[in-house]
Amino acid sequence: QTGDNQRSSGLTLIEVMVAMVAFGLTVGGLLYGYTQVNRMAEWSSMSLAAQSYASQGLEQAKSAQWNYSMWPITNGPGTGDELGYSSSVGQTNYERTTTMDIPTTGTQIFITNYITISTVTNIVSGVTLNVPLRQIRADCIWVFPMDGRLCTNTAITLRAPDQ
Repeated sequence: QTGDNQRSSGLTLIEVMVAMVAFGLTVGGLLYGYTQVNRMAEWSSMSLAAQSYASQGLEQAKSAQWNYSMWPITNGPGTGDELGYSSSVGQTNYERTTTMDIPTTGTQIFITNYITISTVTNIVSGVTLNVPLRQIRADCIWVFPMDGRLCTNTAITLRAPDQ
């Protein structure tokens, strides 16, 4: 048939354009979601490795000999107080830098562990007790390679002599 009554079935240009925009937004959202999940998984694995490294440094310092009753009082390796501590607040006692132990491609990720040992003052009801107690703090600092952000994982414990 010919004439004005004939209609053709199909899509208009506007309908095709709207469908393409909707498809593009869907694919873009899926790709963005995938990259964000991948980024969070990378950060989580690196943060867990850094926390394990901080715990390792904490346990190494905690395992040092500290014989409070030994006389004369000496500090250093092979003495009654191998821990040693700093009377200056915030001064690092030990520092160690190594690479992060996770499978990666490209450059290695360096990680630094700062161990700080300080004496804890025991105050109960306004009275200072003479109880030997030390705080051991391990700060593990690393850089997240995807955005260059500096990250810190910290582990803290208390230790009494001969523990």
